[in-house]
Amino acid sequence: MAVMNFGGVDEQVVTREEFPLEKAREVLKNETIAIIGYGVQGPGQSQNLRDNGFNVIIGQRKGGKTWEKAISDGWIPGQTLFEIEEACQRATIVQYLLSDAAQIEVWPRIKPYLTAGKALYFSHGFGITYKERTGIIPPADVDVILVAPKGSGTSLRRMFLQGRGLNSSYAIFQDATGRAKERVIALGIGVGSGYLFETDFKREVYSDLTGERGTLMGAIQGILLAQYEVLRENGHSPSEAFNETVEELTQSLMPLFAENGMDWMYANCSTTAQRGALDWMGPFHDATRPVFQQLYREVASGNEAQRSIDSNSKTDYREGLEKELQALRESEMWRTGAVVRKLRPENSKQ
Repeated sequence: MAVMNFGGVDEQVVTREEFPLEKAREVLKNETIAIIGYGVQGPGQSQNLRDNGFNVIIGQRKGGKTWEKAISDGWIPGQTLFEIEEACQRATIVQYLLSDAAQIEVWPRIKPYLTAGKALYFSHGFGITYKERTGIIPPADVDVILVAPKGSGTSLRRMFLQGRGLNSSYAIFQDATGRAKERVIALGIGVGSGYLFETDFKREVYSDLTGERGTLMGAIQGILLAQYEVLRENGHSPSEAFNETVEELTQSLMPLFAENGMDWMYANCSTTAQRGALDWMGPFHDATRPVFQQLYREVASGNEAQRSIDSNSKTDYREGLEKELQALRESEMWRTGAVVRKLRPENSKQ
């Protein structure tokens, strides 16, 4: 492991230079990896593993949209694509990549095939961290490991095809074989991680749930909408409000501070922008920090997990969810966004 200094704090990370793909292949040369679920993370992780030379099969319910998607991605029924139970039976490593709600539902079908020496792999700590609520309690004689890419499966696959890597965390909940660490690192390299940093299942799910509800989705949508509404209320057109709120952020500034950091961004904008950003950074921080503190408390207490479990278990959950998503999709801000995206030079007809 390499020791890296992050903002004055030393952390151990695993890089692709010290644990190359060839080593990962050697570690897993006798393993069969079954990807259970072909929704968010399944396609990206499975295709990256396949392209990297690992023995991968898919376990998915036959006849559904995701079964057909797997076929369109090159998985062959009866050879590399199977019903869930058969895939688990064939596998030595079961990558459990269903949604949190689906993991709870399918768990009784998975558990009988987790025989001694196998590995159970997650990309989210939810099911294990809240095992008293989810009922996902693995047998004592299997490795229980986690690799959590810090982004969507789509991003993982896209960056892999670009020759890049998406950073991932890894964790070991249970080492029954004495090989859990080499297995999890090899899998992390195999799925296309840029570098791997260590965590545990609890910290992964706490940070992940906080991030999803915070700056990754919940907070960012709330802040964007608030600014858009204020601009519109003061007479600015939808196009102007959207460009100043979203388009400039995502198309101009985010790529720059992703590459160079926000400190660089502050140093390389106009003096007017610098002064305003420095002055208003504090009020925004002070206004939102209590919300983030409350959010973290709700995550750590298990309340946020229970709300998710209760909501996802309702029979009409998908119908209610679609109504909420439709309202978001049909809001003026995002209808404006659809038009703006079409007008980008790369999308407009010549």
